[in-house]
Amino acid sequence: MFPRVAIDAMGGDHGPETVIKGVALAVKKNPKLVPILVGDEALISPVVTKYEELKGVRIVHTADAVPADEKPSVALRSGKNSSMRLAIDLVKNGEADATVSGGNTGALMAMALIVLRPIDGIDRPALAAYLPTIDGQCCMLDLGANIECSADNLVQFALMGDAFCRVTSDVKSPSIGLLNVGEEEQKGNAAIRDASAVLMNPENGLNYAGFIEGNDITAGVVDVVVSDGFSGNIAIKTAEGTATFIINMMRRSYKSGLMAKIGYLMARPALKILRGKLDPQRYNGAVLLGLNGIVVKSHGSANHAGIDNAITIAVSMINNDFMADLKTSVRRSLKAVDKAENGTNPGK
Repeated sequence: MFPRVAIDAMGGDHGPETVIKGVALAVKKNPKLVPILVGDEALISPVVTKYEELKGVRIVHTADAVPADEKPSVALRSGKNSSMRLAIDLVKNGEADATVSGGNTGALMAMALIVLRPIDGIDRPALAAYLPTIDGQCCMLDLGANIECSADNLVQFALMGDAFCRVTSDVKSPSIGLLNVGEEEQKGNAAIRDASAVLMNPENGLNYAGFIEGNDITAGVVDVVVSDGFSGNIAIKTAEGTATFIINMMRRSYKSGLMAKIGYLMARPALKILRGKLDPQRYNGAVLLGLNGIVVKSHGSANHAGIDNAITIAVSMINNDFMADLKTSVRRSLKAVDKAENGTNPGK
């Protein structure tokens, strides 16, 4: 298989130079990757010539790009010829298998939703990404695409998280937890409790572990954390802020005196491992799940390594036939829910 990925070369804080360097790194790691660069050819072509890996790469020209601060509604109306929109259109038209963009998040979600539409059985797409844990990583969704969610939305997020985790990691039967204010059955609002009741149905084919709390996320208690977008976004931003806080405080501490500096020299190998574990570039690439196409959102501030990681996530999803896997999981769950609602399933 030759995965075709349309890349918004104009998306991101650092311009085409960083994006294209990341694309070249991704091609070097994945020789079968077929990248399609979308953006201003006058800016893209001179950079492409620097990389042997990108010789003969296809460039879809447009001088238009979505500004970082543009409102999604404005981007929908005025950005039909933007690099972001054309990259999504390539997926819609079957010319690409996935798209990657580091541009305006709201605009990307709005455009992708309008162009690609949700798959049957999914009401709303959700943003999913990996977070570091004590012994590895966990997938979390939703990270901000849906502020308010019904029980059905949360169940659908669980199905999507399960499929995403299986095809992008070595975990064959991911454990799934619902983020809540406690582990007891009576805790949480009605939507969370109702979603839990549905997820307990064994015919869903999910490895449901029940409710988890915020401190369980980085402890790695489950492989997939399901939440509404409001709580999920706060959780991930808090985690990112805490990681930055710890690293900055450690830097200050090691500069506080001679003994501290000597201690730093002794601890440097361990600190290098810690920095690698917490490096945001290693986890760059949030996926908008639930659409008729693969859309990966790269962080706007990502460097070339982060862009490589976002593209690699897209390639993994393509190679493992994520779309077919997800659609099968959704169909199976809908049948299980239908049986339960009709009283034919004693597991309800």
